[in-house]
Amino acid sequence: MSGTGKTAIITGASSGIGRHTAIALLNEHWNVVVTARRLEALQETQNLSSNPGDCLCVAGEITDENFVKGLFSQTINKFGRLDLLFNNAGISSAQVPIDELSLETFQNVLNVNLVGPFICTREAVKQFKAQSPPGGRVINNGSLSAHVPRPFSYSYTTSKHALTGLTKCTSLDGRAHNIACTQIDIGNAATDMGGRHGTVGALQPDGRMIKEGVLDVKHVASTIVHIASLPPDVTVLEVNVM
Repeated sequence: MSGTGKTAIITGASSGIGRHTAIALLNEHWNVVVTARRLEALQETQNLSSNPGDCLCVAGEITDENFVKGLFSQTINKFGRLDLLFNNAGISSAQVPIDELSLETFQNVLNVNLVGPFICTREAVKQFKAQSPPGGRVINNGSLSAHVPRPFSYSYTTSKHALTGLTKCTSLDGRAHNIACTQIDIGNAATDMGGRHGTVGALQPDGRMIKEGVLDVKHVASTIVHIASLPPDVTVLEVNVM
């Protein structure tokens, strides 16, 4: 192992918050396994860091149970242990009234935003319990939508409220095994997904489109690095960055 000896898996690391967090952890000499669907974009993330040799790129679908199991096996084979899982991958869908929302769209958002994190968390907990010394941390990328919805955001808001349940269950049941869990709820970070709220604007409850403030994504990444640096007997259940 190189660097700190600590190892993280980051989902959705091909862009946005996942990419910036991966780079920030690599720059702090973590071993980082990045995953998303596009291998080329993952390799770009790797090469943007100051320690690209500490990074492993594994492309695939986090909703595929067999892929996720293989992802964790590759991580342990290369780095020996796991200290952090950042469940970052997520998608949204077009904002439409519920009577215009297809079941396929609703289920697709829930699969990526909830089922994927469930599978990854399950495999992380298995590894956290089995390794020596045992323990580790899960960080779930929530959203302000885990607290209040935007108009016509049924799929996304439902998935993020449910992710809060996954976070709290993991935190509660992990205590006996030195496993901590955090949910970070982020508002309008300057990424491809959140940055448009500051350029195109966001739909308001009164029907207006209004440009909103955005924050530099580096502050999100530095917050995650700080939480990841804490020992797992220190719990940060929820943090809001907005």
